[in-house]
Amino acid sequence: MDEHARGGSRLPAAEFLRANHDALLTDWQQAVFERLNRKDSTRPPWLIDHMPELLTALTEAMEVGPEALDERLEAAHAAARLDAGFNLGEVAQEYALLRRCILHRLEALEQRLRPGDLTRLEETLDRVVTRTMTFFWDMKQRILQTLDRMSEATLDDPDMETLLERLLTRLMESALTVDTAAVMLLEDDALVVRAAMGLSTDEVKGLRVPVGQGVSGLAALERRPFFVRSAATDPRVLVGPLRRAGLRALYGLPLMDGERLLGMAYMGSRTAFAFSDSDVLLFHAVAERASAHIAQAELHAREHAARKEAERSLALLDSLLDAAPVGIAFLDPDLHYLRINDTMAHLNGHPVEAHRGRTVREMVREDVVESVERPMRQVLETGQPVQDVLIQGPDPVRGRAGSWRVDYFPVRTPDGVLLGVGNTVVDVSDYKRAETALQQAIDFREELIAVLGHDLRNPLHAVNASAFMLGKIPALDTPARRSVDRIRKATARMARMINDILDFARSRLGGGIPVTRQHVNMEELCQGMLEELQVVYPERPLVLEVHGDDLWGDWDPDRVTQVLGNLVVNALQHARNDSPVVTTLTGESAEVVMQVRNEGNPIPPELLPHLFDPFKQSSVPNAGSKHRSLGLGLYIVSEIVQVHRGSVRVETAAGDGTTFTVRWPRVPPPLGYLTP
Repeated sequence: MDEHARGGSRLPAAEFLRANHDALLTDWQQAVFERLNRKDSTRPPWLIDHMPELLTALTEAMEVGPEALDERLEAAHAAARLDAGFNLGEVAQEYALLRRCILHRLEALEQRLRPGDLTRLEETLDRVVTRTMTFFWDMKQRILQTLDRMSEATLDDPDMETLLERLLTRLMESALTVDTAAVMLLEDDALVVRAAMGLSTDEVKGLRVPVGQGVSGLAALERRPFFVRSAATDPRVLVGPLRRAGLRALYGLPLMDGERLLGMAYMGSRTAFAFSDSDVLLFHAVAERASAHIAQAELHAREHAARKEAERSLALLDSLLDAAPVGIAFLDPDLHYLRINDTMAHLNGHPVEAHRGRTVREMVREDVVESVERPMRQVLETGQPVQDVLIQGPDPVRGRAGSWRVDYFPVRTPDGVLLGVGNTVVDVSDYKRAETALQQAIDFREELIAVLGHDLRNPLHAVNASAFMLGKIPALDTPARRSVDRIRKATARMARMINDILDFARSRLGGGIPVTRQHVNMEELCQGMLEELQVVYPERPLVLEVHGDDLWGDWDPDRVTQVLGNLVVNALQHARNDSPVVTTLTGESAEVVMQVRNEGNPIPPELLPHLFDPFKQSSVPNAGSKHRSLGLGLYIVSEIVQVHRGSVRVETAAGDGTTFTVRWPRVPPPLGYLTP
């Protein structure tokens, strides 16, 4: 068959590789990601670092022969893969995927290579794979042998400085180009040389390099390795003995314990301007092992300090137990007493010595043992404290009925291990008796308020009806009509006060303020309420502004008008006599917003936190003021709005007046909904 019919003349392999360089890299990278991600999704996306140069070297080798292949590039690739935790099979697989990508692209482009080029390409790839695998295996064996010798150096459990010097010695024995090495530990804000081997050992020990200064200080600050080609002449090297020793290559890297910086380690050479990849890999392994031992030594030091602190804490605990006026006890997970003070022991009816090592069931009275043991086991099971447990029964100390408040809590080590349970007992007998007497007084007062409020309504209605009838008499002169108006205003105020008293009593006596929801129009409710108030306050302008067409919702109409009435009357009492009180209704998607605004002095800041508390005023009391109230109006407003699961807030400022904003949800939100 004619070759032109197959797609043209055959290409040299080098020309094909050069023309498809970027496409082959893209295909290979995608293939490697897909293959490795199925095994390990944490591999970082730097796999392609050396592959462009390897592919270029392969192209040149196809033109000028195998001598164009640079062994250093293959060694660097092998070192990078070993440092990243690849195994030998994964490295071989990378090249297999490259071979497959080349063949697939040839097939996709329907191109054929010159006779013999495909064979030479295969042989060259095999040469690269073999050398890379050999480098990889040799470096891995070297590292494993060095780590094995390092493990031998730790068998006699030496101190940290001796151990670090042994590790550095193993490094220098395995890397012939290394003439000096040291470990610098982080102390406060400086790196201090704590172990050194090789050149200028005695001069270097104890030297300090501030973090952030010099090549090692900056590398520590940035948590990265550093490399200096000529340490003897580089001004960034702040360790004087290293410069005087005539060092050339200087390489260092941070010692890390997770995210925590422990220090820096460095190695230097007088003969080489750069370290080989295998030497750098070996140094990384030594530094990682050194980091682990440094962290372990710090852990031992902390454990020793913790033991000392524990002994001191136990002494303080014993002193506290002896002096504490409350009962205190500590028990192990099987509820055996470990420590107990005299107060608790007397309540149990046994001496302190008799409790140690005995169980709760053996020491606590039979009539209360269940109520004591149950919360203890709950603490052990959940790890959470159980507080404010009330135990009542005969008092063995005073010989009468008593009450005790008991708190149970988990006892843990600083690292969170549960050691057992502790409990404290406080005698609250006198407090409970006083609380009972106080509650009886409060109940009597609130019941009295409820009865008075209910019984006052009937005569008040009679007064109001009589005043209404008097106001209908045509012959009344102006002074008489004013007197009738004052009677009606007074009875309206008194009716609101009685309603507030009844609602307060309902909320405090446990029944809560009742509501009966109906589908009503907020505008109609507010318009009717404002008309009633306008009759009582004919001299004051009451304005209603409406925004939006839909003002319907499910509310209790009587309670809505009660809220508006309380807010408007409150605004009238604190506004200027000639200023209007403006009520604004705004229909939103899920709620209707009611705002009542008046012009007047702002509410004092010290009153704002308690504005909706019962029996609180919204202004500083003034003996000469004509407007006096019980201080229940805003409290009732808050209670009604909460029953409707809405919200109320106030904004007040000099010059802007005071605005109360109530948000009425059209449909009550589900239980547990938090009002924004």
